[in-house]
Formats: sequence, structure tokens, C-alpha cells
Amino acid sequence: MKLTPQERAILSQLRADPLLDAAGLADRLGTTRAAVSVALSNLTRKGAILGRGYVVRAEAGVVVVGGAVMDVKARSTARLDRATSNPGEVATNPGGVGRNIAENLARLGTSTQLVAAVGTDSFGEELLTHTRSAGVSLDHVVVGPRPTGTYLAVLDHEGDLAVAVSDMSATDALTVADVEPARALVQHCDLLVVDGNIPLVVASWLADVATTAGVPVVVEPVSVVKARRLRPLFVPTRPVLAVTPNIAELAALVDREVADTVPAISRAAAELHALGVRHVWVRRGARGSLLSSAAEPGGAGAGGAGGTARPAVTTDTTISTDVVDVTGAGDSMTAGFVHALLRDDDAVAAAAFGQATAALTTESVHTVRPDLTHALVTGRLTSQGTP
Repeated sequence: MKLTPQERAILSQLRADPLLDAAGLADRLGTTRAAVSVALSNLTRKGAILGRGYVVRAEAGVVVVGGAVMDVKARSTARLDRATSNPGEVATNPGGVGRNIAENLARLGTSTQLVAAVGTDSFGEELLTHTRSAGVSLDHVVVGPRPTGTYLAVLDHEGDLAVAVSDMSATDALTVADVEPARALVQHCDLLVVDGNIPLVVASWLADVATTAGVPVVVEPVSVVKARRLRPLFVPTRPVLAVTPNIAELAALVDREVADTVPAISRAAAELHALGVRHVWVRRGARGSLLSSAAEPGGAGAGGAGGTARPAVTTDTTISTDVVDVTGAGDSMTAGFVHALLRDDDAVAAAAFGQATAALTTESVHTVRPDLTHALVTGRLTSQGTP
């Protein structure tokens, strides 16, 4: 839900004093009663004010639906030797793509709700306690009989992922009936994030609810296997604001090989634009990322029916040279992108913000950097000369 500065100012006043009338609002804001009346009408139409009496809808922010797991990370202290025991360190941290995105968003200052499945075990309890303490709302978490998901990752001595195994049975078992109680939440949020861990039928239902309500959707593919499973989600009648794959996941989404070159990525992105995806933001590891954006409907230039997408290569100046652990970097990248996109709707600037968020995450031993803030990311961008 996009609000003008005046509409946001009116909502702020009404939250502080719900009994204000149009004349009182005009006086406080230094504007005319007629202008306030128009803004109040628009706020009612947009669903920010519910009916008469200026009942203000609670801030919904972003709703994230996806995986919540406990990460078990092992890092070798020396070069990995295959098929044998390696000395190293083992640690457990709350994880899961959807949960990680939600925590990153909350730490950046975006109001966030998480919808995910956990078990009744100690891992589930620890996940919920940690996530809630980070500022994420958990009113619609599904607690079921299956064990809380677990993600086991083995990192080499340089912090790069060598191999990983995940047990996502609780998430795999999610049904539309499980997430149905969150329908109103999705209908009134500012943006919906769907991670590829959830079943396609649930992702499709969520996308349909969001489309009907005019809520933008961002899709994080998660992996090659899950990106391949998500292909039917993308259809022109169900537009998606953005999808955030790496090269291999992009290839899975378009069902063919894609070379890591700007022309090849742009051609693959154009196929997704034709299916209703507004922004295709492709991660290229140490080479940075490429953002391809289709034109707004009815706009001039690129994208849309018969148009050509505009590729914009984000600079790689925010890639860290002091990598400690890459786990969670992609999730923080998506969160940073969404956080910045909601603030100013500039996709290129949002991609730069997301890339800087990821760089900061790789410099931490934590899957989600605990000291992450909006100011920390903007400071990194400033130090690298990014506006």
C-alpha cells in the first residue's frame, strides 16, 4: 500500500489522537480542510482507515511466508578433506529463509509478520523466542506435530558452503487451511514475501489473495529444486513485483541453461517479465548482481507487452573482502531490497541497499547479523561512495 507523505502524516496524527476531525487535522498539519478530506477519502479507499470514525488499521508492513528452521553450522579450521572427519567448530542458530528474511526486515526497522511452521519441540520454542525478541510478530505461526525443520551446513575454512542438508517436513506439510487464518493479514499488508520452501499450492493461494487485494509480491526461490517447483506460480494474470534468484535458480525458473553474462541474464529475465514479473534481480556472487526491470503498465520504454527490459548492473563495491560466513547472505540481500523498496520505490537503489546488507551479513558469524540496522547499511553505502 503506497501512501503519500500527507497521508502518512495524517495517519500519524490519528494514531496519536483518534478523535481528531478534518478541521483539527488541517490545523495541525498547516493545510486546508478540503485537502485533508480528500486525503481521508483516499486513506479509506486504500484500507488504511476502516470505515467511519477514522478507525486506523494497525500497521501491517511486510508479511513473510516461508521456512523456519534451526541452522546447525560446522566450519572446518583447515582445508576440507572429503569422506573423513575434519577438525572445526559447530554452532546452532535460528534460520530458515523466510524466518531469516523476517528477522532482517525487523532489525532494519520494517514492521514484519512471519507465517511459518514449527514443531512443539525445543528447537521450535527457541526459534520463536529468538524471532520474537528481534521484533517479528508471530501471531500466525503454525505449530504442528512434525519436528521443527533443521538445516545442516558444512563450511570450508574460508567460510564458503561446501555441502548442506535440510529437513523441512513441517514446512512441506503446510496446507492452505493452515495459512487461511492469515488471509486478512495478507490482504492488508504493504508487501508479501513468499519463499520457495512452502508448497506450490500454498504459494499460489497466497499470490491469488495478494493479487486480488492489490498487494505486491516478492518471491525468493531458495534453491534450484524449489525454483523449478515454483515455475507454475508465474503467470501474466498473477503479477509479481520481484523475484530474486541466483544464476542457477534463474535457469530453473526459465527451464534452460543461462550463462553468467549480462546478455544471457537479460534474455532470461525478459521471459519472466513476459510472465508478469516486474523486477528480476539476479545474484552473481562476487560479480555483484544484475537487476532487470520491466516498464510500468502503460509506461514508455522498456518491458511490458512488446517492450524490452532495462538491465541495470549494480556495482560490486559493496561486496565484502572480509568474509566470515556466507550463510544467510542471500536472505539478508532480499530483506534489504524489500526494506529499501518500500521506502522509496527505486528498485536500483533498493538492489544496492540489499547488496550492502548481504556484505555486512557475510562479515558476521551469525546467520542474521544481530547489530543490523538501517543506519549500518546506509553507512556502508556511504563509505563505498554509493548515493
